[in-house]
Amino acid sequence: MKARLGGKTPRVVTVSTPVPHSAFRIPQTILGVDPSLRGTGYGVIRAEKSNPTLLAQGTISCPARWERSRCLAKISQTLRDVLREHQPTVCVVEGLFFAQNLQTALIMGEARGAAMAAIAETGIEIFEIAPRKVKQAIVGYGAAQKLAVAKMVQRMLNLAELPAPDAADALALALVHAQENPRHNFTPPKKI
Repeated sequence: MKARLGGKTPRVVTVSTPVPHSAFRIPQTILGVDPSLRGTGYGVIRAEKSNPTLLAQGTISCPARWERSRCLAKISQTLRDVLREHQPTVCVVEGLFFAQNLQTALIMGEARGAAMAAIAETGIEIFEIAPRKVKQAIVGYGAAQKLAVAKMVQRMLNLAELPAPDAADALALALVHAQENPRHNFTPPKKI
């Protein structure tokens, strides 16, 4: 054989079995935020090789009688507390949707800004995912109702009780981000 190769020693090629991409995934703590002036949902999960684990969830509720500035301050302060306690490595915020009412869109933008400012102070990466994409990924239908999203979140996280609607939306954001594989994703989450 050595003579046929022109006197060269054949090169040994080692074939190894491919390691799945998930084996390289570093456990992440993901904060999901569904901003709204009167009910900002948040959820924190720990995404590991096996199933994700719930660390925290809740809704930052503000009564209708409160001024907007007071609501915005409560959103910011509560999220700072959550960030300090759980120290997430990444955050996912629900993407903007186009409201028909300009006043509603402005108020939603203010709540989103208050949340993002508090998160950005920590220096972690912030991504956004469109609401339809989250519903499609979690339920399989982009126009799914909130109850369907909450039930799937409950099942995926093995929760004893159904999460509140706003918290369920935030947890769905975190779960979708945990499932995303940038190597095979044609539309990666938008970093903001």
